[in-house]
Amino acid sequence: LIQKYSGGARPALDRLGGTTWEKAKSRVKKAMRDMAEELLKLYAARKAVTGHAFSADTHWQEEFEGAFPYDLTSDQQTAIEDIKRDMESPMPMDRLLCGDVGYGKTEVSMRAAFKTVMDGKQVAYLAPTTVLAFQHVKTLGERFAGFPVRIDLLSRFRSKQEQKQSLADLAEGKVDICVGTHRLLSKDVVFRDLGLLIVDEEQRFGVAHKEKIKQLRKKVDVLTMTATPIPRTLNMSLVGIRDMSVIETPPKDRLAIQTNVVKFDQAVIMRAVRNELARGGQVYFVHNRVESIFSIGALLARLVPEAKIVVGHGQMGEHDLEKAMIEFMARKHDILLATTIVENGLDIPNVNTIIINRADRYGLSQLYQLRGRVGRSDRPAYAYLLIPPEMSLSAVAKKRLAAIREFSELGSGFRVAALDLEIRGAGNLLGGEQSGHIDAIGFEMYMKLLEQAVRELKGEEVEDEARAGVNLGIDIRIDEDYVPDMAQRLVVYRKVAAARSETEIGEVLDEIADRYGPLRDSVLNLAAYGRIRVMADKLGIESIDRQGSAVVMKFRDGARKASHPPDPTKVLSVLRRRSDVNLVPPSSLRLNLSIGVRHDADPSPPRTRMGSESTLTPRGRGLGRRGPSAPSWWTARATTGTVTPGFTKAEILKPPKENPLAEGGLFDRVGSLLEDLLR
Repeated sequence: LIQKYSGGARPALDRLGGTTWEKAKSRVKKAMRDMAEELLKLYAARKAVTGHAFSADTHWQEEFEGAFPYDLTSDQQTAIEDIKRDMESPMPMDRLLCGDVGYGKTEVSMRAAFKTVMDGKQVAYLAPTTVLAFQHVKTLGERFAGFPVRIDLLSRFRSKQEQKQSLADLAEGKVDICVGTHRLLSKDVVFRDLGLLIVDEEQRFGVAHKEKIKQLRKKVDVLTMTATPIPRTLNMSLVGIRDMSVIETPPKDRLAIQTNVVKFDQAVIMRAVRNELARGGQVYFVHNRVESIFSIGALLARLVPEAKIVVGHGQMGEHDLEKAMIEFMARKHDILLATTIVENGLDIPNVNTIIINRADRYGLSQLYQLRGRVGRSDRPAYAYLLIPPEMSLSAVAKKRLAAIREFSELGSGFRVAALDLEIRGAGNLLGGEQSGHIDAIGFEMYMKLLEQAVRELKGEEVEDEARAGVNLGIDIRIDEDYVPDMAQRLVVYRKVAAARSETEIGEVLDEIADRYGPLRDSVLNLAAYGRIRVMADKLGIESIDRQGSAVVMKFRDGARKASHPPDPTKVLSVLRRRSDVNLVPPSSLRLNLSIGVRHDADPSPPRTRMGSESTLTPRGRGLGRRGPSAPSWWTARATTGTVTPGFTKAEILKPPKENPLAEGGLFDRVGSLLEDLLR
């Protein structure tokens, strides 16, 4: 199966038939095994430890959840059920909650926090930035108002005296939920009875902090949240190592953000700001250079003199930054001119326009996160990505900006992440140590090898990577006017190529028919190819090649290890019954297409659609028997009384004349031989 190469580096091509590719794969396989061993050790340690099994929901929990003013989405509800089930189990929870920006992950985490407090345990809420920590304290304070829960903050926003008092209260159990940055991971932070660790945007923490989090995972329940969408392949490959819940459903009435990539133009900026202020809203202006941020502030003041502007950046004093954020949230200012400190977590529904200066300097996921700061209400939201007018953009920058503009609809985060892997590489996703391996073989192959390594170490059966090669010289491309989108056609090709059973192919056909209408011959040909490959794999066939008016099937040396290895007596029986098949030493069968099949060779009924009771097409063309080796129309439908005078039963049963090299006939002939060998 050919895979698309996804990685940040430009790959060096290997020679077909050479040894360099296999060497690279074996080198990465060894690294995968080491990584999988580490993951499984952590998993085993968690399983060996008996954690705290939280009690079932109390009436307080029901009251807390009932106070939420909005309806939960179906994905939120599922995630909450998953988390509660994990918490009520004696094994420590380690769940990743992945969801697009503004899709309600915080509410899910707060319900888990409340459940923890109801059992008399404490919660550590870890955020990557002081601004986000402050935002969480504000959100938690509002949500927990009216309940006897004490929430505290540990960050550089607090004075040393305040921090000292908070640490003492934490150790005595007076604080129920403590929100903080990596300060929470310091040695002097002692919880009286920690029950739950909530980590927001774990990938933004450093290696040392991640190690500390990893050690905590063995002891307490851990819920990790990320708005940076992780490709599904990552979840699949770590199956059983880390549980995952995905929130893909947008909140009710949420609108897509209208994204514009424009050259830096003062008139555009002025119009965008004034349009937002005219409807009573506020604006983010992102400028990621501290040294020139006040020059931009002066420009904004000149363009929109009626607007009140406040500046926020990471080099400000704690109290100044805190004051700026609080005042902006309280709507005392119209524009927040800031660096990327606004990237994560800021949730201010009244802000529905964001202007990002020098958007060409940001990564794709970063642009996606920044844009996600707006559009968090039922109002239309706008994002303006400003690029310099005088310079030409690099190919990578053009690709990023085109992608962020294209992926503006709700829930497109997974596609953004997949494309970011292509543009930037996957090093940041799995750590720098692994990035070299990813560059060598590509992200998809890397994840496939990791999945295999994990399954091997868990003692699970790993499917044989080698698949039968099928080359019948038939065009199996899907008609472009039937499935117009190229990406969707590629998805279908991959599903058929990856199918390991006829049921899977049947499911693909059902899905295509449901989306695009009655199945075309091109799709049926593709499905027939897939079915032949599935049967060939079962028999341990290495290749099926068309050679002129014959098809040669070559068996592997290790065909005995196949799920349905060919029985010599069965092969001999097929050779005796079928004049169109002969043996080619040492391990091949030759199907002669110019010789017809004896009609009495197979009395089996005609095949129906795989995974379905209905036939494949209205014309009755299935993926199995056709023509001479199937019961004829007469035997299937006619009675003696309905036979047209002048025709005998023998004449009606005579095989129809058809071109044995035509697509349908060729697939059916090859399929019929494979069926005979499997029967």
